[in-house]
Amino acid sequence: MKQTRTLIPTMREVPSDADVASHQLLLRAGFLRQISSGVYSFLPLAVRVLRKIEAVIREELNAIEAVEVLLPALQQAEIWQESGRLDAYGPELFRLQDRHARQFVLGPTHEEVITTLVRDEVKSYKKLPLTLYQIQTKFRDEQRPRFGLLRGREFIMKDAYSFHDSKESLDAKYTEMQAAYTAIFTRLGLDFRVVLADGGAIGGTDTHEFMALSDIGEDTIAYSNLSTYAANIEMATVNVTYEKANEPLKDMEKVATPNQRSIEEVSTFLNSDTARCIKTLLFKIDGQLAVVLCRGDHEINAIKLKNAVGASSVELADSKDAVELFACAFGSVGPVKIPLGVQVYADHAIQSVVNGICGANEDGYHFINVNPERDFEVTRYEDLRYIQEGDPSPDGNGTIQFVKGIELGHIFKLGTTYSEAMDASFLDDNGKSQPYFMGCYGIGISRILAAIAEQFRDESGLKWPKQIAPFDIHIIAVNTKDDQQRELAEELYSLLKSYRYDVLYDDRSDRAGVKFADADLIGLPVRITIGKKAEDGIVEVKFRQTGESLEWQKEEVTEKLQAFFAMD
Repeated sequence: MKQTRTLIPTMREVPSDADVASHQLLLRAGFLRQISSGVYSFLPLAVRVLRKIEAVIREELNAIEAVEVLLPALQQAEIWQESGRLDAYGPELFRLQDRHARQFVLGPTHEEVITTLVRDEVKSYKKLPLTLYQIQTKFRDEQRPRFGLLRGREFIMKDAYSFHDSKESLDAKYTEMQAAYTAIFTRLGLDFRVVLADGGAIGGTDTHEFMALSDIGEDTIAYSNLSTYAANIEMATVNVTYEKANEPLKDMEKVATPNQRSIEEVSTFLNSDTARCIKTLLFKIDGQLAVVLCRGDHEINAIKLKNAVGASSVELADSKDAVELFACAFGSVGPVKIPLGVQVYADHAIQSVVNGICGANEDGYHFINVNPERDFEVTRYEDLRYIQEGDPSPDGNGTIQFVKGIELGHIFKLGTTYSEAMDASFLDDNGKSQPYFMGCYGIGISRILAAIAEQFRDESGLKWPKQIAPFDIHIIAVNTKDDQQRELAEELYSLLKSYRYDVLYDDRSDRAGVKFADADLIGLPVRITIGKKAEDGIVEVKFRQTGESLEWQKEEVTEKLQAFFAMD
Protein backbone atom coordinates (compact mmCIF):
# COMPACT_ATOMS: atom_id res chain seq x y z
CA MET A 1 0.00 0.00 0.00
CA LYS A 2 1.32 3.41 -0.95
CA GLN A 3 1.07 5.86 1.91
CA THR A 4 -0.34 8.56 -0.34
CA ARG A 5 -3.26 6.25 -1.16
CA THR A 6 -4.40 5.40 2.36
CA LEU A 7 -5.57 7.27 5.45
CA ILE A 8 -2.96 7.52 8.21
CA PRO A 9 -3.53 10.92 9.89
CA THR A 10 -0.64 11.08 12.36
CA MET A 11 -0.49 13.70 15.10
CA ARG A 12 2.49 15.43 16.67
CA GLU A 13 0.83 16.61 19.88
CA VAL A 14 -0.53 14.33 22.59
CA PRO A 15 -4.35 14.65 22.70
CA SER A 16 -5.40 16.40 25.89
CA ASP A 17 -8.23 13.95 26.63
CA ALA A 18 -6.09 10.81 26.23
CA ASP A 19 -4.93 9.68 29.67
CA VAL A 20 -3.03 6.47 28.95
CA ALA A 21 -0.21 5.61 26.56
CA SER A 22 -2.16 3.18 24.37
CA HIS A 23 -4.93 5.73 23.78
CA GLN A 24 -2.43 8.49 23.03
CA LEU A 25 -0.36 6.41 20.62
CA LEU A 26 -3.29 4.87 18.74
CA LEU A 27 -4.62 8.38 18.14
CA ARG A 28 -1.25 9.92 17.29
CA ALA A 29 -0.26 7.06 14.95
CA GLY A 30 -3.51 7.38 13.00
CA PHE A 31 -5.21 4.14 14.08
CA LEU A 32 -8.28 5.71 15.72
CA ARG A 33 -10.43 8.81 15.81
CA GLN A 34 -12.99 9.52 18.50
CA ILE A 35 -16.56 10.20 17.38
CA SER A 36 -18.06 10.70 20.84
CA SER A 37 -17.25 9.62 24.39
CA GLY A 38 -16.41 5.92 24.28
CA VAL A 39 -17.12 5.60 20.53
CA TYR A 40 -14.33 5.36 17.92
CA SER A 41 -13.75 5.05 14.19
CA PHE A 42 -11.17 2.38 13.35
CA LEU A 43 -8.95 3.67 10.56
CA PRO A 44 -7.13 1.49 7.99
CA LEU A 45 -4.14 0.58 10.18
CA ALA A 46 -6.38 -0.47 13.06
CA VAL A 47 -8.63 -2.51 10.79
CA ARG A 48 -5.64 -4.47 9.51
CA VAL A 49 -4.58 -5.33 13.07
CA LEU A 50 -8.13 -6.25 14.06
CA ARG A 51 -8.44 -8.59 11.07
CA LYS A 52 -5.23 -10.38 12.06
CA ILE A 53 -6.43 -10.75 15.65
CA GLU A 54 -9.74 -12.12 14.36
CA ALA A 55 -7.91 -14.58 12.09
CA VAL A 56 -5.99 -16.03 15.05
CA ILE A 57 -9.21 -16.34 17.04
CA ARG A 58 -11.04 -18.03 14.17
CA GLU A 59 -8.22 -20.53 13.61
CA GLU A 60 -8.15 -21.60 17.26
CA LEU A 61 -11.93 -21.79 17.65
CA ASN A 62 -12.47 -23.61 14.38
CA ALA A 63 -9.86 -26.13 15.56
CA ILE A 64 -12.10 -27.08 18.50
CA GLU A 65 -15.17 -27.38 16.26
CA ALA A 66 -16.78 -24.07 17.11
CA VAL A 67 -18.98 -22.76 14.28
CA GLU A 68 -19.26 -19.09 13.33
CA VAL A 69 -22.63 -17.30 13.16
CA LEU A 70 -23.68 -13.66 13.14
CA LEU A 71 -26.48 -12.63 15.48
CA PRO A 72 -28.46 -9.38 15.53
CA ALA A 73 -27.23 -6.46 17.63
CA LEU A 74 -30.83 -5.23 17.89
CA GLN A 75 -32.62 -7.54 20.31
CA GLN A 76 -36.23 -7.74 21.46
CA ALA A 77 -36.65 -6.72 25.08
CA GLU A 78 -39.03 -9.65 25.62
CA ILE A 79 -36.25 -12.22 25.57
CA TRP A 80 -34.36 -10.22 28.20
CA GLN A 81 -37.51 -10.30 30.30
CA GLU A 82 -37.56 -14.09 29.89
CA SER A 83 -34.04 -14.40 31.29
CA GLY A 84 -34.76 -11.92 34.09
CA ARG A 85 -31.99 -9.56 33.01
CA LEU A 86 -33.94 -6.67 31.50
CA ASP A 87 -34.04 -4.84 34.82
CA ALA A 88 -31.15 -6.65 36.53
CA TYR A 89 -28.56 -5.65 33.91
CA GLY A 90 -28.87 -2.02 34.99
CA PRO A 91 -28.25 1.33 33.30
CA GLU A 92 -25.47 0.01 31.06
CA LEU A 93 -28.13 -1.58 28.85
CA PHE A 94 -29.03 0.62 25.85
CA ARG A 95 -32.82 0.59 25.48
CA LEU A 96 -34.90 1.88 22.57
CA GLN A 97 -38.24 1.38 20.86
CA ASP A 98 -39.39 1.20 17.26
CA ARG A 99 -42.17 3.21 15.61
CA HIS A 100 -44.72 0.74 16.95
CA ALA A 101 -43.54 1.31 20.54
CA ARG A 102 -42.05 -2.18 20.74
CA GLN A 103 -39.12 -2.33 23.16
CA PHE A 104 -35.61 -3.31 22.04
CA VAL A 105 -32.10 -3.32 23.45
CA LEU A 106 -28.70 -2.96 21.79
CA GLY A 107 -26.83 -6.14 22.63
CA PRO A 108 -24.05 -5.90 25.22
CA THR A 109 -23.91 -9.70 25.03
CA HIS A 110 -25.97 -12.44 23.39
CA GLU A 111 -26.97 -15.14 25.87
CA GLU A 112 -30.66 -14.47 25.32
CA VAL A 113 -30.47 -14.43 21.52
CA ILE A 114 -28.37 -17.58 21.23
CA THR A 115 -30.51 -19.45 23.76
CA THR A 116 -33.64 -18.52 21.81
CA LEU A 117 -32.05 -19.68 18.55
CA VAL A 118 -30.92 -23.06 19.86
CA ARG A 119 -34.17 -23.57 21.78
CA ASP A 120 -36.09 -23.24 18.52
CA GLU A 121 -33.73 -25.21 16.28
CA VAL A 122 -32.07 -27.99 18.32
CA LYS A 123 -34.46 -30.51 19.87
CA SER A 124 -32.43 -33.68 20.34
CA TYR A 125 -29.36 -34.76 22.31
CA LYS A 126 -28.05 -36.21 19.03
CA LYS A 127 -27.15 -32.68 17.85
CA LEU A 128 -25.16 -31.92 21.00
CA PRO A 129 -22.63 -30.69 21.92
CA LEU A 130 -22.85 -27.56 19.81
CA THR A 131 -20.58 -24.52 20.03
CA LEU A 132 -21.44 -21.30 18.16
CA TYR A 133 -19.44 -18.08 18.07
CA GLN A 134 -19.56 -14.67 16.45
CA ILE A 135 -17.44 -11.53 16.06
CA GLN A 136 -19.61 -8.48 16.38
CA THR A 137 -19.99 -4.95 17.74
CA LYS A 138 -21.42 -4.69 21.27
CA PHE A 139 -22.94 -1.75 23.13
CA ARG A 140 -22.80 -0.79 26.81
CA ASP A 141 -23.79 2.58 28.18
CA GLU A 142 -20.73 3.04 30.39
CA GLN A 143 -21.18 5.74 32.99
CA ARG A 144 -17.61 6.91 32.55
CA PRO A 145 -15.91 5.72 29.35
CA ARG A 146 -12.16 6.01 29.75
CA PHE A 147 -8.75 4.81 28.65
CA GLY A 148 -9.68 4.77 24.98
CA LEU A 149 -10.60 1.28 23.81
CA LEU A 150 -10.26 -0.22 27.28
CA ARG A 151 -13.66 1.00 28.45
CA GLY A 152 -15.93 2.18 25.66
CA ARG A 153 -19.61 2.30 24.87
CA GLU A 154 -19.23 0.54 21.51
CA PHE A 155 -16.65 -2.20 21.06
CA ILE A 156 -15.81 -5.33 19.07
CA MET A 157 -16.15 -8.66 20.82
CA LYS A 158 -15.95 -12.35 20.10
CA ASP A 159 -18.58 -14.25 22.04
CA ALA A 160 -19.10 -18.00 21.93
CA TYR A 161 -21.76 -20.22 23.48
CA SER A 162 -21.76 -23.98 23.93
CA PHE A 163 -24.74 -26.27 24.50
CA HIS A 164 -24.49 -29.71 26.13
CA ASP A 165 -26.53 -32.65 27.32
CA SER A 166 -24.52 -33.08 30.52
CA LYS A 167 -22.30 -31.28 32.98
CA GLU A 168 -19.43 -33.58 32.00
CA SER A 169 -19.71 -32.48 28.37
CA LEU A 170 -19.71 -28.82 29.45
CA ASP A 171 -16.66 -29.39 31.64
CA ALA A 172 -14.78 -30.93 28.70
CA LYS A 173 -15.62 -28.02 26.39
CA TYR A 174 -14.67 -25.50 29.08
CA THR A 175 -11.24 -27.09 29.40
CA GLU A 176 -10.90 -27.15 25.62
CA MET A 177 -11.90 -23.49 25.37
CA GLN A 178 -9.49 -22.49 28.13
CA ALA A 179 -6.66 -24.12 26.16
CA ALA A 180 -7.79 -22.36 22.97
CA TYR A 181 -7.80 -18.99 24.73
CA THR A 182 -4.33 -19.63 26.10
CA ALA A 183 -3.15 -20.42 22.56
CA ILE A 184 -4.80 -17.27 21.17
CA PHE A 185 -3.19 -14.86 23.62
CA THR A 186 0.16 -16.64 23.37
CA ARG A 187 0.10 -16.34 19.56
CA LEU A 188 -0.72 -12.64 19.89
CA GLY A 189 2.46 -12.19 21.93
CA LEU A 190 0.75 -10.86 25.05
CA ASP A 191 2.08 -11.11 28.59
CA PHE A 192 -1.01 -12.47 30.34
CA ARG A 193 -2.29 -14.57 33.23
CA VAL A 194 -5.29 -16.89 33.58
CA VAL A 195 -7.09 -16.02 36.82
CA LEU A 196 -10.09 -17.22 38.82
CA ALA A 197 -12.94 -14.75 38.44
CA ASP A 198 -16.49 -13.79 39.37
CA GLY A 199 -19.39 -14.30 36.96
CA GLY A 200 -20.82 -10.79 37.45
CA ALA A 201 -23.87 -9.86 35.38
CA ILE A 202 -23.43 -12.89 33.08
CA GLY A 203 -23.93 -15.38 35.89
CA GLY A 204 -22.74 -18.95 36.18
CA THR A 205 -19.89 -20.55 38.12
CA ASP A 206 -16.31 -21.75 37.57
CA THR A 207 -15.23 -18.69 35.61
CA HIS A 208 -11.76 -17.60 34.53
CA GLU A 209 -10.45 -14.31 33.19
CA PHE A 210 -7.49 -13.82 30.87
CA MET A 211 -5.59 -10.74 32.00
CA ALA A 212 -2.90 -8.78 30.16
CA LEU A 213 -0.46 -7.43 32.70
CA SER A 214 -0.43 -3.63 32.72
CA ASP A 215 -0.03 -0.83 35.25
CA ILE A 216 -3.21 0.80 33.94
CA GLY A 217 -5.34 -2.30 34.38
CA GLU A 218 -8.57 -1.81 36.28
CA ASP A 219 -8.39 -5.27 37.86
CA THR A 220 -5.99 -6.43 40.56
CA ILE A 221 -4.56 -9.93 40.19
CA ALA A 222 -3.51 -11.80 43.31
CA TYR A 223 -0.85 -14.37 42.44
CA SER A 224 1.57 -16.64 44.23
CA ASN A 225 5.27 -15.90 44.05
CA LEU A 226 6.03 -19.66 44.04
CA SER A 227 3.23 -21.32 42.05
CA THR A 228 0.84 -20.85 39.15
CA TYR A 229 -2.01 -19.71 41.40
CA ALA A 230 -3.67 -16.50 40.19
CA ALA A 231 -7.09 -14.98 40.86
CA ASN A 232 -8.91 -11.72 40.49
CA ILE A 233 -8.61 -10.10 43.91
CA GLU A 234 -12.41 -10.31 44.19
CA MET A 235 -12.21 -14.12 44.10
CA ALA A 236 -8.94 -14.93 45.87
CA THR A 237 -9.63 -17.17 48.86
CA VAL A 238 -8.02 -16.18 52.15
CA ASN A 239 -6.28 -19.20 53.67
CA VAL A 240 -4.98 -17.77 56.94
CA THR A 241 -4.81 -19.39 60.36
CA TYR A 242 -5.54 -16.63 62.85
CA GLU A 243 -3.85 -16.88 66.24
CA LYS A 244 -5.93 -15.75 69.19
CA ALA A 245 -4.09 -13.68 71.77
CA ASN A 246 -3.55 -15.53 75.05
CA GLU A 247 -4.78 -12.86 77.44
CA PRO A 248 -7.64 -12.67 79.94
CA LEU A 249 -10.93 -11.22 78.81
CA LYS A 250 -11.61 -7.80 80.27
CA ASP A 251 -14.91 -6.14 81.06
CA MET A 252 -16.45 -4.25 78.19
CA GLU A 253 -16.40 -0.49 78.73
CA LYS A 254 -17.87 2.47 76.87
CA VAL A 255 -15.39 5.31 76.29
CA ALA A 256 -15.74 8.74 74.73
CA THR A 257 -14.16 9.16 71.29
CA PRO A 258 -15.18 12.69 70.25
CA ASN A 259 -14.94 13.34 66.50
CA GLN A 260 -13.09 10.03 65.94
CA ARG A 261 -14.87 8.24 63.10
CA SER A 262 -12.48 6.20 60.98
CA ILE A 263 -10.67 3.06 62.11
CA GLU A 264 -7.35 4.90 61.89
CA GLU A 265 -8.64 7.85 63.94
CA VAL A 266 -10.15 5.64 66.63
CA SER A 267 -7.15 3.31 66.93
CA THR A 268 -4.75 6.26 67.19
CA PHE A 269 -6.97 8.03 69.75
CA LEU A 270 -7.14 4.87 71.91
CA ASN A 271 -3.47 4.03 71.32
CA SER A 272 -4.33 0.65 69.85
CA ASP A 273 -3.58 -1.47 66.80
CA THR A 274 -6.10 -1.38 63.93
CA ALA A 275 -6.17 -5.21 64.07
CA ARG A 276 -7.93 -4.92 67.44
CA CYS A 277 -10.70 -2.82 65.94
CA ILE A 278 -13.89 -4.42 64.67
CA LYS A 279 -14.99 -2.71 61.49
CA THR A 280 -18.78 -2.71 61.30
CA LEU A 281 -20.45 -2.16 57.95
CA LEU A 282 -24.12 -2.04 57.05
CA PHE A 283 -25.15 -3.75 53.81
CA LYS A 284 -28.40 -4.22 51.94
CA ILE A 285 -28.53 -7.90 51.00
CA ASP A 286 -31.41 -8.53 48.61
CA GLY A 287 -33.01 -5.42 50.08
CA GLN A 288 -32.62 -6.47 53.73
CA LEU A 289 -30.24 -4.67 56.10
CA ALA A 290 -27.45 -6.79 57.55
CA VAL A 291 -24.36 -6.10 59.65
CA VAL A 292 -21.02 -7.29 58.26
CA LEU A 293 -17.85 -7.39 60.36
CA CYS A 294 -14.15 -7.57 59.62
CA ARG A 295 -10.96 -6.63 61.41
CA GLY A 296 -9.90 -2.99 61.22
CA ASP A 297 -6.86 -3.81 59.09
CA HIS A 298 -8.99 -5.71 56.54
CA GLU A 299 -11.57 -4.73 53.89
CA ILE A 300 -14.89 -6.44 53.19
CA ASN A 301 -15.17 -7.99 49.73
CA ALA A 302 -18.77 -7.50 48.55
CA ILE A 303 -18.42 -10.24 45.89
CA LYS A 304 -17.43 -12.79 48.54
CA LEU A 305 -20.29 -11.60 50.73
CA LYS A 306 -22.76 -12.01 47.88
CA ASN A 307 -21.51 -15.50 47.07
CA ALA A 308 -21.30 -16.58 50.70
CA VAL A 309 -24.93 -15.76 51.48
CA GLY A 310 -26.26 -16.72 48.04
CA ALA A 311 -27.67 -13.26 47.38
CA SER A 312 -28.78 -11.75 44.10
CA SER A 313 -27.70 -8.23 45.07
CA VAL A 314 -25.42 -6.76 47.72
CA GLU A 315 -24.77 -3.06 48.22
CA LEU A 316 -23.59 -0.78 51.00
CA ALA A 317 -26.40 0.87 52.91
CA ASP A 318 -26.49 4.66 53.06
CA SER A 319 -26.14 6.95 56.06
CA LYS A 320 -29.91 7.32 56.40
CA ASP A 321 -30.22 3.55 56.92
CA ALA A 322 -27.57 3.68 59.65
CA VAL A 323 -29.36 6.45 61.50
CA GLU A 324 -32.72 4.67 61.26
CA LEU A 325 -31.31 1.35 62.52
CA PHE A 326 -28.74 2.51 65.08
CA ALA A 327 -29.58 6.19 65.73
CA CYS A 328 -25.97 7.13 65.01
CA ALA A 329 -23.61 7.82 62.11
CA PHE A 330 -21.54 5.14 60.38
CA GLY A 331 -18.38 5.96 62.33
CA SER A 332 -20.02 4.91 65.61
CA VAL A 333 -21.85 1.76 64.46
CA GLY A 334 -21.01 -1.49 66.23
CA PRO A 335 -22.35 -5.07 66.63
CA VAL A 336 -23.26 -4.85 70.32
CA LYS A 337 -27.00 -4.76 71.10
CA ILE A 338 -28.16 -4.43 67.51
CA PRO A 339 -31.89 -4.64 66.73
CA LEU A 340 -33.48 -8.10 66.79
CA GLY A 341 -33.76 -9.85 63.45
CA VAL A 342 -30.72 -8.19 61.86
CA GLN A 343 -28.31 -10.80 60.52
CA VAL A 344 -24.63 -10.48 61.47
CA TYR A 345 -22.01 -11.90 59.10
CA ALA A 346 -18.35 -11.82 60.14
CA ASP A 347 -15.05 -12.59 58.49
CA HIS A 348 -13.14 -15.47 60.05
CA ALA A 349 -10.54 -13.08 61.48
CA ILE A 350 -13.13 -11.66 63.90
CA GLN A 351 -12.98 -14.94 65.85
CA SER A 352 -9.39 -14.12 66.82
CA VAL A 353 -10.17 -10.66 68.23
CA VAL A 354 -9.59 -10.43 72.00
CA ASN A 355 -10.54 -7.32 73.95
CA GLY A 356 -11.30 -5.44 70.78
CA ILE A 357 -12.74 -2.04 69.95
CA CYS A 358 -16.00 -1.29 68.17
CA GLY A 359 -18.58 1.45 67.78
CA ALA A 360 -21.05 1.88 70.67
CA ASN A 361 -24.00 2.80 68.40
CA GLU A 362 -23.86 6.26 69.91
CA ASP A 363 -22.16 9.19 68.23
CA GLY A 364 -18.85 10.04 69.87
CA TYR A 365 -18.49 6.74 71.78
CA HIS A 366 -16.84 3.35 71.30
CA PHE A 367 -16.68 0.13 73.30
CA ILE A 368 -13.32 -1.26 74.39
CA ASN A 369 -12.61 -4.82 75.56
CA VAL A 370 -15.24 -6.23 73.22
CA ASN A 371 -15.17 -9.99 72.61
CA PRO A 372 -17.13 -11.95 69.97
CA GLU A 373 -19.84 -14.32 71.24
CA ARG A 374 -19.56 -12.93 74.77
CA ASP A 375 -20.63 -9.39 73.88
CA PHE A 376 -22.34 -9.95 70.53
CA GLU A 377 -23.54 -12.87 68.44
CA VAL A 378 -22.57 -13.70 64.88
CA THR A 379 -25.01 -15.41 62.51
CA ARG A 380 -22.26 -16.91 60.35
CA TYR A 381 -18.49 -16.71 59.97
CA GLU A 382 -17.28 -16.71 56.36
CA ASP A 383 -14.26 -15.74 54.27
CA LEU A 384 -15.43 -12.19 53.56
CA ARG A 385 -12.31 -10.07 53.28
CA TYR A 386 -10.02 -9.12 50.41
CA ILE A 387 -6.78 -11.04 50.32
CA GLN A 388 -3.70 -8.92 51.05
CA GLU A 389 -0.14 -8.93 49.78
CA GLY A 390 1.95 -11.17 51.99
CA ASP A 391 -0.95 -13.51 52.85
CA PRO A 392 -0.29 -17.22 52.24
CA SER A 393 -1.24 -18.36 48.75
CA PRO A 394 -4.54 -20.28 48.83
CA ASP A 395 -2.86 -23.28 47.20
CA GLY A 396 -0.35 -23.49 50.05
CA ASN A 397 2.66 -22.51 47.92
CA GLY A 398 4.32 -19.16 48.51
CA THR A 399 2.79 -15.82 49.40
CA ILE A 400 0.45 -13.47 47.58
CA GLN A 401 1.63 -10.57 45.47
CA PHE A 402 -0.45 -8.08 43.46
CA VAL A 403 -0.25 -6.94 39.85
CA LYS A 404 -2.66 -4.93 37.70
CA GLY A 405 -4.32 -6.48 34.68
CA ILE A 406 -6.51 -5.65 31.67
CA GLU A 407 -9.29 -8.18 31.16
CA LEU A 408 -9.06 -9.56 27.61
CA GLY A 409 -11.23 -12.64 27.84
CA HIS A 410 -13.66 -14.32 30.21
CA ILE A 411 -15.07 -17.85 30.15
CA PHE A 412 -18.06 -19.08 32.16
CA LYS A 413 -19.88 -22.28 32.98
CA LEU A 414 -23.45 -21.03 32.82
CA GLY A 415 -24.95 -24.41 33.63
CA THR A 416 -28.73 -24.28 33.25
CA THR A 417 -29.15 -20.64 34.35
CA TYR A 418 -30.47 -19.41 31.00
CA SER A 419 -31.95 -22.64 29.66
CA GLU A 420 -34.21 -23.03 32.69
CA ALA A 421 -35.23 -19.38 32.75
CA MET A 422 -36.03 -19.42 29.03
CA ASP A 423 -37.48 -22.92 28.84
CA ALA A 424 -34.76 -24.11 26.45
CA SER A 425 -34.65 -27.89 26.44
CA PHE A 426 -33.87 -30.99 24.39
CA LEU A 427 -34.98 -34.61 24.44
CA ASP A 428 -32.41 -36.94 25.99
CA ASP A 429 -31.81 -40.58 24.94
CA ASN A 430 -34.82 -41.63 27.01
CA GLY A 431 -37.09 -39.13 25.30
CA LYS A 432 -37.24 -36.95 28.41
CA SER A 433 -37.04 -33.16 28.21
CA GLN A 434 -33.90 -31.69 29.82
CA PRO A 435 -32.51 -28.13 30.02
CA TYR A 436 -29.28 -27.48 28.14
CA PHE A 437 -26.04 -27.14 30.04
CA MET A 438 -24.44 -23.98 28.66
CA GLY A 439 -21.05 -22.31 28.52
CA CYS A 440 -20.19 -18.74 27.55
CA TYR A 441 -16.82 -17.51 26.28
CA GLY A 442 -15.92 -13.88 25.45
CA ILE A 443 -12.90 -12.02 24.07
CA GLY A 444 -12.67 -8.23 23.80
CA ILE A 445 -11.13 -7.84 20.35
CA SER A 446 -10.87 -4.05 20.26
CA ARG A 447 -9.56 -4.16 23.83
CA ILE A 448 -6.77 -6.48 22.66
CA LEU A 449 -5.69 -3.73 20.25
CA ALA A 450 -5.24 -1.37 23.21
CA ALA A 451 -3.57 -3.99 25.41
CA ILE A 452 -0.97 -4.74 22.74
CA ALA A 453 -0.34 -1.01 22.37
CA GLU A 454 0.22 -0.82 26.14
CA GLN A 455 2.69 -3.69 26.20
CA PHE A 456 4.54 -2.96 22.93
CA ARG A 457 5.67 0.67 22.82
CA ASP A 458 8.45 3.09 23.69
CA GLU A 459 8.79 6.86 23.91
CA SER A 460 8.78 7.15 20.11
CA GLY A 461 5.68 5.10 19.34
CA LEU A 462 4.24 1.64 18.89
CA LYS A 463 6.24 -1.57 18.42
CA TRP A 464 3.91 -4.12 16.85
CA PRO A 465 4.69 -7.84 17.17
CA LYS A 466 5.33 -9.06 13.65
CA GLN A 467 2.50 -11.62 13.70
CA ILE A 468 -0.20 -8.92 14.03
CA ALA A 469 1.42 -5.74 12.74
CA PRO A 470 -0.76 -3.83 10.25
CA PHE A 471 2.05 -4.17 7.70
CA ASP A 472 5.23 -6.23 7.82
CA ILE A 473 7.57 -3.69 6.25
CA HIS A 474 7.73 0.08 5.96
CA ILE A 475 9.68 1.33 2.93
CA ILE A 476 10.80 4.94 3.04
CA ALA A 477 12.32 6.83 0.14
CA VAL A 478 14.18 9.72 1.78
CA ASN A 479 13.91 11.93 -1.29
CA THR A 480 11.21 10.96 -3.77
CA LYS A 481 12.54 13.58 -6.22
CA ASP A 482 15.78 11.60 -6.51
CA ASP A 483 15.28 9.20 -9.42
CA GLN A 484 17.62 6.50 -8.09
CA GLN A 485 16.03 6.50 -4.62
CA ARG A 486 12.51 6.46 -6.00
CA GLU A 487 13.27 3.71 -8.53
CA LEU A 488 14.96 1.47 -5.94
CA ALA A 489 12.13 2.03 -3.48
CA GLU A 490 9.54 1.07 -6.08
CA GLU A 491 11.62 -1.92 -7.17
CA LEU A 492 11.76 -3.24 -3.58
CA TYR A 493 8.09 -2.43 -3.06
CA SER A 494 7.09 -4.59 -6.02
CA LEU A 495 9.55 -7.34 -5.15
CA LEU A 496 8.47 -7.68 -1.51
CA LYS A 497 4.80 -7.69 -2.44
CA SER A 498 5.52 -10.55 -4.81
CA TYR A 499 6.92 -12.43 -1.78
CA ARG A 500 3.55 -11.95 -0.07
CA TYR A 501 4.74 -9.38 2.44
CA ASP A 502 2.36 -6.65 3.54
CA VAL A 503 4.28 -3.50 2.59
CA LEU A 504 3.59 0.14 3.39
CA TYR A 505 5.51 2.40 1.00
CA ASP A 506 6.00 5.98 2.17
CA ASP A 507 5.98 7.71 -1.19
CA ARG A 508 5.10 11.11 0.28
CA SER A 509 7.19 14.18 -0.58
CA ASP A 510 7.56 15.15 3.12
CA ARG A 511 10.90 15.76 4.81
CA ALA A 512 12.87 12.71 5.96
CA GLY A 513 12.44 13.67 9.63
CA VAL A 514 8.66 13.65 9.28
CA LYS A 515 8.72 10.25 7.60
CA PHE A 516 11.00 8.73 10.25
CA ALA A 517 8.89 10.14 13.10
CA ASP A 518 5.73 8.74 11.54
CA ALA A 519 7.40 5.38 10.98
CA ASP A 520 8.38 5.17 14.65
CA LEU A 521 4.85 6.16 15.69
CA ILE A 522 3.22 3.52 13.49
CA GLY A 523 5.75 0.92 14.66
CA LEU A 524 5.98 -1.67 11.87
CA PRO A 525 8.46 -4.51 12.54
CA VAL A 526 10.91 -3.62 9.73
CA ARG A 527 11.78 -0.26 8.20
CA ILE A 528 13.75 -0.15 4.95
CA THR A 529 15.17 3.28 4.17
CA ILE A 530 16.41 4.13 0.68
CA GLY A 531 18.74 7.11 0.84
CA LYS A 532 21.99 8.39 -0.61
CA LYS A 533 23.48 4.92 -1.05
CA ALA A 534 20.73 3.92 -3.48
CA GLU A 535 23.13 4.33 -6.38
CA ASP A 536 25.24 1.54 -4.81
CA GLY A 537 22.20 -0.67 -4.23
CA ILE A 538 22.52 -0.32 -0.44
CA VAL A 539 19.55 0.17 1.90
CA GLU A 540 19.28 0.70 5.65
CA VAL A 541 17.19 -1.86 7.50
CA LYS A 542 15.96 -1.06 11.02
CA PHE A 543 14.13 -3.45 13.35
CA ARG A 544 11.55 -1.66 15.46
CA GLN A 545 11.55 -4.04 18.42
CA THR A 546 15.29 -3.90 19.08
CA GLY A 547 16.27 -0.65 17.38
CA GLU A 548 19.05 -2.51 15.54
CA SER A 549 20.02 -0.86 12.25
CA LEU A 550 21.93 -2.62 9.42
CA GLU A 551 22.98 -1.95 5.84
CA TRP A 552 22.04 -4.58 3.26
CA GLN A 553 22.64 -4.94 -0.41
CA LYS A 554 19.34 -4.97 -2.29
CA GLU A 555 20.08 -8.49 -3.57
CA GLU A 556 20.16 -9.93 -0.02
CA VAL A 557 17.02 -8.21 1.29
CA THR A 558 14.53 -10.99 0.54
CA GLU A 559 16.69 -13.80 1.92
CA LYS A 560 17.44 -11.97 5.17
CA LEU A 561 13.83 -10.86 5.62
CA GLN A 562 12.66 -14.44 5.18
CA ALA A 563 15.02 -15.49 7.97
CA PHE A 564 13.75 -12.67 10.23
CA PHE A 565 10.06 -13.39 9.72
CA ALA A 566 10.63 -17.15 10.13
CA MET A 567 11.97 -16.61 13.65
CA ASP A 568 9.59 -17.12 16.58
